[in-house]
Amino acid sequence: MDVTHENKPHVLFIPYPAQSHIKCMLKLAQLLNHKGLNVTFINTHSNHKRLVESGGTRWLGDTPSFRFKTVPDGPDNDVEEARTTTEVWSYMETNFYDSFVGVVSGLETRVTCIVCDGFMTYTNVMHAAERFEMPVILFWTMAACGFMGFYQVKVLMEKGLVPLKDENEYLDMEIDWIPGMEATRLKDLPEFTRYAKPDDPAYKFLLETARTADKVSHIIIHTFQELEPKLVEEIKSIFPNIYTLGPLQLHLNRITDTETTNSGSNFYSLQKEEPECIQWLESKDANSVVYVNFGSLAVMSIQDLEEFGWGLVNSNVYFLWIIRTDLVDGEPAVLPEELKKAMDEKGFVASWCSQEEVLNHPAVGGFLTHGGWASIIESLSAGVPMICWPVSGDQQINCRQMCKEWEVGMEIEKNVKREGVERLVRVLMEGEEGERMRKKAGEWRKVAETAVAANGSSWLGLEKLANLIISL
Repeated sequence: MDVTHENKPHVLFIPYPAQSHIKCMLKLAQLLNHKGLNVTFINTHSNHKRLVESGGTRWLGDTPSFRFKTVPDGPDNDVEEARTTTEVWSYMETNFYDSFVGVVSGLETRVTCIVCDGFMTYTNVMHAAERFEMPVILFWTMAACGFMGFYQVKVLMEKGLVPLKDENEYLDMEIDWIPGMEATRLKDLPEFTRYAKPDDPAYKFLLETARTADKVSHIIIHTFQELEPKLVEEIKSIFPNIYTLGPLQLHLNRITDTETTNSGSNFYSLQKEEPECIQWLESKDANSVVYVNFGSLAVMSIQDLEEFGWGLVNSNVYFLWIIRTDLVDGEPAVLPEELKKAMDEKGFVASWCSQEEVLNHPAVGGFLTHGGWASIIESLSAGVPMICWPVSGDQQINCRQMCKEWEVGMEIEKNVKREGVERLVRVLMEGEEGERMRKKAGEWRKVAETAVAANGSSWLGLEKLANLIISL
């Protein structure tokens, strides 16, 4: 008999339609499925097509208890060219509700609960959940500091500090009311909290998202208790039912050798990974390579790209650099011939890779990152220190905590200069400070591994979550 017809709990996952969110939610879905729960995972049409074409579902096999369903992310599903994040965001705000209702109505078994990305509540999914009488658990695929940074838009509004009268007001003002984020400045919070116009769509979206968080009784955060103890306790004082489950990949590594054939393998990518990256690393000494990747969405100017390039070349350190085809804002990521020739001496450039596999490779001794949470928790899990160039969202507060609280990184100035890149790469890869951070990162790796081991804080969190869903 098809397992989907058995009387098992059935969890419906709704990720925000972006690479890191989908990847994180897929990992939790796989873990709950492994515990015997049925899963239906909702992707947009184009993201699911990309996921399948890149091999991002190859871990699944033919598992009847895990099913994908899709909803449109634009008016024409046959359009090949990629839609912008803004286009998808706008379309789903208006159209997701009807598509979602159609999916739920067509399911063969009743849904026990919804695990919804915290940023998807703007699609009216809460109303749909009420219609079908399905409880909702919000999943924030970020650190506690990232969640708290976004949540502050509501607190700042209640204190009368936002919207700002002008966008430069109070930016250096310290926010002293968050334990675990002491001496955080307003400019360390997500940029959406700093908008001056109360009718700005991004500001309204974030404010509504923060308010909706108050209406849900159970919240998951992708962190581990030991990394952010004071902050997790502070969040628990606002939201009593908190589940800290991270790092999710380390849970997956513990399941079976057959299901995780490589402890670093990334099976959830929307982009085709290039195995040549690992082959190149095989020829390098331990801790001799700096890995460079600015994530799946961040963009930069061609000038910034060149400054990073010359900084890496001038550091005389081996580097593996992921340059997406859409990394440069508004134009192709084409480097000058002189720079490309210089990079050939010490560098290897690819368009995408299996990041966790790269970070866990012995040759990698440092990571130059944009500071997205997926990248940081993967780096901590691998014991790799970082240089951070935050671009948007939670990246600034992640960077601040990484440098000041966790002591595993350094921040590079927003206005990129090759001299600064060269200096920080040398410090990270060759200096005493870099060695100290590498040791500290190694300590965090051990703490993370303990958190997911039997009776560890994240292991208990995952058990508690699974038991909650079963009890529903």
